[in-house]
Amino acid sequence: MPGRASESATTALVPFVPEVKEQLVYRLSHGVQTPASSLSISWSRGNSLRVAIFRQPSLESSEEMAGNSGEGDVVELRMGVEDGEIDEVRKRRIAYGSAPAFALLQSRRNLVMASNSFGSSLHSDWWQHVLEYSRHIRDLLGNLKSSPVSVIEDPKALLKSSEKPTSSKAAWELMEFFYVDKLSLSWLPERLVDWLADYDSLLSGTDMTVHSKLASLQKKLVELQFIEDSKEYWEAIASALAVGWLDIVVKLLRLHGSYQLDQIDNREIENGLVEAIAVLVSTMPRMRPELRAGGLGQCFDTKPDFVKAWEKWRGQVAKLDCSAFWVKCDHRQTMDGLKNLLQIMLGNLDDLCAATYQWMELLTSHFLFIRPFTMGLEAMHSLAQKCILLKPTSDGNRLMDLLLGILGDNTEVVLAECSRTFGPWMVVHAIELLTAKSHQAEVVLHEQRYNLGGISIEELHRLVYAQVLSSHALTWQLAPIYLAACPKQGLGLLELLLYKQPMRHNRQILKNIEICRLYELGQIESSIMKIAGMHHWKHGRKGAGIYWLQRAGDEARLNEIAQQLFGLVGKSFSDESFRQWERLIELLGVEGENLGGLEFLHKYRDFKKSLQMIPDDVSIEPSNEKAVNAAVQAVDALILLMKSPSTPQRFWLPLLQDSMKLLNWRHRPLLNVSQTNLLLNKLQELSLARLRPDYCDSDLPHQVLSSIRLALAMNLGRAMIQE
Repeated sequence: MPGRASESATTALVPFVPEVKEQLVYRLSHGVQTPASSLSISWSRGNSLRVAIFRQPSLESSEEMAGNSGEGDVVELRMGVEDGEIDEVRKRRIAYGSAPAFALLQSRRNLVMASNSFGSSLHSDWWQHVLEYSRHIRDLLGNLKSSPVSVIEDPKALLKSSEKPTSSKAAWELMEFFYVDKLSLSWLPERLVDWLADYDSLLSGTDMTVHSKLASLQKKLVELQFIEDSKEYWEAIASALAVGWLDIVVKLLRLHGSYQLDQIDNREIENGLVEAIAVLVSTMPRMRPELRAGGLGQCFDTKPDFVKAWEKWRGQVAKLDCSAFWVKCDHRQTMDGLKNLLQIMLGNLDDLCAATYQWMELLTSHFLFIRPFTMGLEAMHSLAQKCILLKPTSDGNRLMDLLLGILGDNTEVVLAECSRTFGPWMVVHAIELLTAKSHQAEVVLHEQRYNLGGISIEELHRLVYAQVLSSHALTWQLAPIYLAACPKQGLGLLELLLYKQPMRHNRQILKNIEICRLYELGQIESSIMKIAGMHHWKHGRKGAGIYWLQRAGDEARLNEIAQQLFGLVGKSFSDESFRQWERLIELLGVEGENLGGLEFLHKYRDFKKSLQMIPDDVSIEPSNEKAVNAAVQAVDALILLMKSPSTPQRFWLPLLQDSMKLLNWRHRPLLNVSQTNLLLNKLQELSLARLRPDYCDSDLPHQVLSSIRLALAMNLGRAMIQE
């Protein structure tokens, strides 16, 4: 496959980017014995294909490599069209910045739908919300920041040095003022003029553009002694005028040699003609509300005022063209260059074609000098088709293909171009622009389609983008925002996404729980906590496992864990091994919770602590209040354990064995008659339980049982005498 990179895109199974010269190659050591497969193909992270090539050992090294690992190469190829203007870090920054804006817009949409005014107010006020959203996304894609303005302006600086524009922002601006911004509908042609001024540099591929023409001239300005003698100088002025860059035109005209102090007296007629052209350019009528900073021309908001000014200005241009001063102009290049500028301002099509290089530039010149009142997508599209015939480009430009789709009012083409050129992120967020004003586009994108499994085109693209986000460890947490906006399959895929997240760290678990609560997924939240509890328990983190199972309320698994703890503690609770579980039992919850077997361990912890405070010597003086109080607490804990239904029957004898020091208390009986009878009844139940086949013996020696019976009998007699 790497060797077929030079094939055309029509014959390739998967589009491959031939411009990528350096591919990531990894050295691979393997122990596969020959014969082995020579090629292994697998998908890597993102939009990459990983190809592993296993080489056969050479004859000279076959003996050396026998029994040892061989070597191979792993080549990572970028598949599809990638936007090389934006690196991966900035793409992730854009993804994180656009997600809150997308979520806010969906929330506002839901509020509009809930207010039962979706059909009436969506197309009257909704565009303002979308415009706010669009401007936020546009800022994320980058701002064209010019270099700091110098105190002394360089008269020979034609193009402002600024940050290189990106195609993604250029495409976004096109969709914004065509689909969203209603305020720009009255001066849409002028918006295209401004757009071309910002992004004309992106149109230069194999063909020249006005921007590249001016950049070439700027490099030569220092070397030109008599600039007006240069043919390239007049061609650059004509090109800049044709696309409406009036400030550059005036700046270039003022570089004319007749403005020099030592030349102005000898070239007064020539200088007057140049200045007259500069004044006409500076006062050109513009059908727009306002000019950019540094822009030239006269702005008019209303069409009648613009028509008056336009006719007056065109009359001044025609009057200058017929002036007798041209005969007195001695400099041939100046006269021809200025005459050409007048023809451009008069809308001569041949001169406009000669001054422009791309059909988009020619279209802009039509808006400025031939058809300034062109309105509507249909008229613009028809004019664009004529310009393409006059100025065909040698290679297709992705921005121009997108513009043609917009002018053709074809939603499917616009989406296809966005997907092919800019990827899933652009498609998902641009859909909000396409449906802002067009009811037809809204129907096309929201309609449920049988061939897509009953989902809409909008939901399909959101699912695709969510899958792209979830495939990367740094962006998966953004996927729920887009899955939640998918009414058909979003919540099901969100559940799968959350289940696939690793449960190793509490921070990750808390993040999953936060997502579940945000989207009201209570059942999934409970399942995640159960999974986290079992994961921690199986990997030796007992306390964390019990904590998550308690939060999930999983009593069944908590009881199973209690049974495991019983086995780990030992057959007798007097075993020293129980000490290592004391801290774990402290984590088992609060008293009074229905914890099943874990409740028994919790109560036994209190019983064991009280016993540990009593010395082994039973001849304790009554004045030792601390020991006496501990003994009384131990008796209370013992009675609670024997009464509790959560205490397993097989632990009754071990509990009584641990309580021998309480039963044999020397100075007075600690258990009253009712308490002693309770313990004797428990022994009687054990005797009857031995007859059942499911009885689990504690394996205590027979003399232990006799000692317990004797101690209880003695305690009963002493208690009766005392009472």
